[in-house]
Amino acid sequence: MGTLRDLQFALQLKIEELRQRDTLIDELELELDTKDELIRRLQEELDRCRATVSLPGPSVITAAEGVENHRRTICEPLSPDLVTVSLLPDKSCEKSQRSQMMIQAAFMKSDLLKNLDEGEIRAVTACMVSITIHRGCCVIQEGTRGAQAYILEDEFVFFTEGRLDVTKDGHKLLVLEPENLFGELALLYNCTHTYSVSAQTVSRLWVIDRKTYQNILMQRNFSSLSHAMELLSSVSFLQSLPRDVIMKMSDLMEEMHYGKGDYIIRQGATGDTFYIISKGQVKVTEHTPGCEEQVILSELSERHWFGEKALWGDDVRTASVIAASDVTCLVIDRETFKDVMSGLAFDESHNVQQSDESSVSSDEDPMLLSCATLRDFLVLGTLGVGEFGHVDLVQLKSNVKCVFAMKVLKSTLIFNNGQQEHIRRERRILTDLHCPFVVRLYRTYRGAECVYMLTEACLGGNLCRLLRDKGSLDECSTRFYTACAVQALTYLHCHGIIYRDLKPENVAVDDRGYAKLMISRCVKKVELGHKTWTFCGTPGYMAPEIILNRGHSTAVDFWSLGIFVFELLSGGLPFSGHDQMNILTATIRGIDQIDVPKSISKSASSLIKKLCRNNPSERLGSQTKGAKEIQKHKWFEGFNWDGLCKSTLKPPSIPKLQSLLDNSETAYYTEHNSVMLCTNWDDF
Repeated sequence: MGTLRDLQFALQLKIEELRQRDTLIDELELELDTKDELIRRLQEELDRCRATVSLPGPSVITAAEGVENHRRTICEPLSPDLVTVSLLPDKSCEKSQRSQMMIQAAFMKSDLLKNLDEGEIRAVTACMVSITIHRGCCVIQEGTRGAQAYILEDEFVFFTEGRLDVTKDGHKLLVLEPENLFGELALLYNCTHTYSVSAQTVSRLWVIDRKTYQNILMQRNFSSLSHAMELLSSVSFLQSLPRDVIMKMSDLMEEMHYGKGDYIIRQGATGDTFYIISKGQVKVTEHTPGCEEQVILSELSERHWFGEKALWGDDVRTASVIAASDVTCLVIDRETFKDVMSGLAFDESHNVQQSDESSVSSDEDPMLLSCATLRDFLVLGTLGVGEFGHVDLVQLKSNVKCVFAMKVLKSTLIFNNGQQEHIRRERRILTDLHCPFVVRLYRTYRGAECVYMLTEACLGGNLCRLLRDKGSLDECSTRFYTACAVQALTYLHCHGIIYRDLKPENVAVDDRGYAKLMISRCVKKVELGHKTWTFCGTPGYMAPEIILNRGHSTAVDFWSLGIFVFELLSGGLPFSGHDQMNILTATIRGIDQIDVPKSISKSASSLIKKLCRNNPSERLGSQTKGAKEIQKHKWFEGFNWDGLCKSTLKPPSIPKLQSLLDNSETAYYTEHNSVMLCTNWDDF
């Protein structure tokens, strides 16, 4: 019989063996989850391949043309509405002061999250939760989708300081030390991890998931906007303004902070700013000649305002306003205020009317389409392949001169990626659009496996293909295609629609050489003065407010327009790179940090920089006269806008149309027996 020491030793061995088995089980379960995810992704890829391989008729897409797909549009499933977000319970998790400081220090090291304001950082910190990872366990698996960001705790856990290995393709890249934040790209969208992270030792992590992170930022920004609207609505001389004007003004007001004893207004100074007290108290004082002491005239607190005379003209301050405690004020200057007020009288309806009138002549909706079914179309070839399907060139059997594009989307891919609402919205918006600078939707069909959208065919290809062939475009060509994009955006904005995905891939050229926007699932209708919050667009073209989840409106399209001009003229993007995080953080830093190529003229550079201001309200096109400000910029000096609208302006080049129409090999859609004309996709 063994001694007590032998039994203790044997027990320790058994405990260690059980621990190793538990660790092995954890690893096997994680490996199983990873393989399940891999199987799901491979199944999706197989579905895409089937959608391409089984296409009827000859395909005209080449391997080189597939390069266009490298800039994938990101369109996250829809965010909850603001009312829902405002009612969400507080998910804050208790943590020590030391842990809070460590988490906030880690945020400041992140190129992305350091751009959050203090309140946002505190709110996100409060909702982070703690988990313990055992040695050898995988935190992030390369090739899987992510939804969380992590911070490695800097305290000792079980007498061991946490260490994490970062590997790619099996090769060790670096060791993560405490106070490091990683995985933050997953807070923005459902990205695929390009590296693995595993625990070298027992480690404690602080974790935040994407849904919580985005809801926090939405809730804070919505609360801030609501509070500003409430304060503005309490100002007597503003109470007669419409709600959408109050909302726009609220969005433009800047928050200013003052410490106790700080002068907010100094007697005798000339001012142009109006103040509303959001928090704290101020003293209004007057200094009279011959008196050393200032006389306190009154004390003001939250919801009081001062400096209103400055909004109507130069105002020499007749009194001083001093912070009696820590004070927060919402402020707006005279120029911004006048822009908002003059916007009440500005009406862009003639732009809409102009677009509507010119669309009549280009309306190509044949009577034959009114009763056409899917079996009435011959498939001539494939124009392109996308994320959820492909686009065919089709011909009406009863009239060979009627050629269209048929967008074929696979239902399973749409559902698996949570895009059904985006597709419904795309169809709903496209149905009502009749603009010569926007690709027209004629009919929609729906079957058991796919949905079909019949649109006008633009056989001149897209501008991405033109850029690839030429490297970059000259100023004359760029000006023409940009003007087409401006007309399309003007039309959309006048109908309350945000585009959100302007890029050369989404601008098609018709047989006349005119450019048209292809509507994608990123489009959204937003009420005047309101914002939307979905992470949507293409990295490199996204505006900073989308990346920072601050809420966005039509101003994001003017930012993208500036990037569009930059790329057409230079052949490259101002914010580029293989790493998505680098692209996004460079975007947040702004256009002023970019060296503009010498190939871009000073006037074009001026236009780009005015379109790409970090503050959405300062962008050209976002102010009083809308797109008219863009048309009047010196880069467009002498451009014939009237000729463009009437289609009498000669385009830079007339495309050589593809010879698909002469192709004798044609086919039919195999699903046509189960397909029906569909005018309502509400149940899709």
